[in-house]
Amino acid sequence: MSNHSLKKYAWLSIAAAVSTITLKLLAYWLSNSVGLLSDALESVINFATAISTLVSLAIAALPPDQEHAYGHTKAEYFASGLTGLLIFGAGVAIIISAVQRWLAPEPLALLGQGVGISLVAAGINLAVARLLIKAGRENHTIALIAEGKHLMSDVWTTFGVALSIGLLWLTGWEWLDPLIAALIALQLCWTGFNLLRDTAFGLMDSAISPEELEQLLGVLKKYHPEGVDYHALRTRQSGQRRFVSVHLQVPGRWTVQRGHDIAEKIAEEMRERVPNLSTFTHIEPVEDPASWDDVELEPLQRTGQGGK
Repeated sequence: MSNHSLKKYAWLSIAAAVSTITLKLLAYWLSNSVGLLSDALESVINFATAISTLVSLAIAALPPDQEHAYGHTKAEYFASGLTGLLIFGAGVAIIISAVQRWLAPEPLALLGQGVGISLVAAGINLAVARLLIKAGRENHTIALIAEGKHLMSDVWTTFGVALSIGLLWLTGWEWLDPLIAALIALQLCWTGFNLLRDTAFGLMDSAISPEELEQLLGVLKKYHPEGVDYHALRTRQSGQRRFVSVHLQVPGRWTVQRGHDIAEKIAEEMRERVPNLSTFTHIEPVEDPASWDDVELEPLQRTGQGGK
């Protein structure tokens, strides 16, 4: 699916954020619960992150140019990083509000109505979150996955608030309200930290998944009986794109054409097994010792089945 098509999910997230902000602010206005306020603040963050997701997908969809020969797909990581930062910041802000309410308690009002409205908002977020995570995983789009996980954390937050406020209503323990908010805040800080960590890994050109790597190794091993070995296998991922470079070692007696043909076949099969893959192959004569003297590649996987 193209990035242009994926943008519809970002618009869906924006619509969900506007709806849930309205509902949750109404719930807070009715109840005066700082727990419900913390839930509403998270939905405000949802709106900001949905906008950043839409912008990042629009940038990532731009074609390669002279200054960005590998495309613009890393723009998605900036959106996921901003999402993580905003979530973490919201957690800190909620902790401050919870402490203030703990020190200066205020009377609560229509808790039942407030919780009921919040649960309607949670249902909206649950449906949208599942769609975003599914689309993000199917299309290797970290921005959609991050936004979906954020919405899912919002769902659990709302359920937790509803359960805890129900307990507050039964017991009359008003100190539960700021405690609920503080627990929500800690969960948000943890979610934000994990998103920031995943973003950092992506920006540092992390390798493709072990499952995808196994698919590539399966192709390379398939051609070993024909006299093809390999080393210096390197992979990285950038948003939806996957990149692999590998040195293919073939018998020195082969013609350039034969080596080129086998490299093309290997690259084509790799692209069939791993979506959105760009391949870079380098042909070397297997008998030449110099073909193994790639000192800068020493820490990497150097050999195939028949190599040194």
